[in-house]
Amino acid sequence: MKRPHYPIIYVRGYAMTNGAIEETVADPYMGFNIGSTKLRHQYPKGVARHIFESPLVRLMKDEEYRDTFLDGSELASDTGTNAPPPDRAVWIYRYYESASRELGTGDASDIEHYAKGLLDLINALHDHYVPGDRAARGRDTEAFRVYLVAHSMGGLICRCLLQQFSRNDPRIDKVFTYATPHGGIDLRGVGNVPGFVGIAKADTFSESRMREYLKLPADADVRSLDGAFDEERFFCLVGTNNDDYGMARFAVGGMSDGLVRINNAYALDTPRAFVHRSHSGHYGIVNSEDGYQNLRRFLFGNVRVDAYLDIEAITLPDAIQKEKDQGRAIRADYLVDIIGRVRGTRWDLHRRTTAEGSAVVIDYDRHVKEHQPLHLASVFLSNDARQNTSRPSLGFSLDIRVHVPEYQVDKKLRLDDFHDGAHLFRDKINLEAERSADGNWVVRYGWDSKTPNGVSQMAEATQPMPGNWVFEIPVVQNSRPGLRATLRLETRPWNE
Repeated sequence: MKRPHYPIIYVRGYAMTNGAIEETVADPYMGFNIGSTKLRHQYPKGVARHIFESPLVRLMKDEEYRDTFLDGSELASDTGTNAPPPDRAVWIYRYYESASRELGTGDASDIEHYAKGLLDLINALHDHYVPGDRAARGRDTEAFRVYLVAHSMGGLICRCLLQQFSRNDPRIDKVFTYATPHGGIDLRGVGNVPGFVGIAKADTFSESRMREYLKLPADADVRSLDGAFDEERFFCLVGTNNDDYGMARFAVGGMSDGLVRINNAYALDTPRAFVHRSHSGHYGIVNSEDGYQNLRRFLFGNVRVDAYLDIEAITLPDAIQKEKDQGRAIRADYLVDIIGRVRGTRWDLHRRTTAEGSAVVIDYDRHVKEHQPLHLASVFLSNDARQNTSRPSLGFSLDIRVHVPEYQVDKKLRLDDFHDGAHLFRDKINLEAERSADGNWVVRYGWDSKTPNGVSQMAEATQPMPGNWVFEIPVVQNSRPGLRATLRLETRPWNE
């Protein structure tokens, strides 16, 4: 197998009713083949026609993957099929067949049973791709690798596998989860789903039950991978659109994808992206261009960029500063919108905004007083010619908005001269990167306020270690209130 094009195993999400289970098992691809023709406008909330064929079809078209069905069966099944399996293959983990009344026993199983079944599938594929290798080397092999791609509860099945049955399994190269409730499911006015709700295995999403099958202590954060897998190779895609997701959105509330709250949708210390998509449906996160482009770049890209804001100072309005000088307690909650886009596209690779309940929050003590960096985004990119047909350079932008807060003086709101929607800083930086003849990265940039959609300046670069480059760009708004900071871009190779 040749990096980075390893076989993909897709693990679908939760099916609550018998009808949903039968619909699921009737689909050969269990939803990974569902696309969309609707793109939600941000403002006004209209609909644009945008055809996204499905993750499965796009992987076939863009990366030359294929399915694994032939003559009514799977290539790895015991049907006498001797066709060799392709490395660039998408395997569907059909774990709900056992719960089907027509194809199985009709009884749903616990998540541990499904996780063991996933391990059995990985072992079977190992034996199918490299016969005799598992018997000779076990898991300590370089000849076999797979990717796990999962939606919703499918991500918890993957975590149960990794954290209970096959910790630090080197054969699992990367994991990508769409809208997985890594922190469980919370209901408005109730809190976390109670552990005694066993109807249709709904207790799978309660924190107490999760600690059981993830083998976590009672006081552990259920979002922890607990050292069972390298966090850097575990990507979480978080949805922020709760408006377009069925009746469940009324029980879950805002700051969610309609089913999973934003703070529950990622595992601790993992790279993640936020996209304005709902849990599923016509505007769902799996059947979206935003989701697919993050998946493709995480699995096959060759550059990782982490964006940080190193804040030197945030200045107060003159009137509020005067109150502070007189010894009064000042409180202000600073929110940062950050939108990451790739050149020449109409979708967002990463989107966190105040209006959608997903903004980045500045902790004044940590990020201003103590000068700890504020992490804005982790973005995976590619300068592969197949993904960048127009120009060889790698182009992307970051739209950054730091909102003027509602100031509190001695715990009382001070709204004098306050206008909602004002910004301490608001600008979009356009970045264009390419390798020079000597192999070094060169980055040019430009702010929209000076060169709209263009680049005009060279970014200063340092190289803290071989292959890793750091670029620092000043971010300054000298008015009062205002901001003095540095945008720091840490770049490093990916998939090398």
